[in-house]
Amino acid sequence: MFRTPVSELRLRVLEWLRDPVAHFPPQPDGDLAEDGVTADAVAARLGVDRAVADTHLGLLVALGLLRARTVRGRTRYRRDDVRAAEVARMFEKGW
Repeated sequence: MFRTPVSELRLRVLEWLRDPVAHFPPQPDGDLAEDGVTADAVAARLGVDRAVADTHLGLLVALGLLRARTVRGRTRYRRDDVRAAEVARMFEKGW
């Protein structure tokens, strides 16, 4: 996989994480809106292996578009809407 910021899968993940409750099943060990979504849930939704989801999520975290934090021993991912808006503005200005 090329390490480019834009891919169809990553754009889908960003869109789903805008409203995780609407796109992911409830998780017994955390609140989707407050805590975020696990890599396992993202992998299942994308229909890919966990390692593939980890790679995509890791790149989005490195770009600052997602925030990762550990909740009850599991890493969960949430969209950073402020950073996503900053990146969108950069592209609108012809970055």
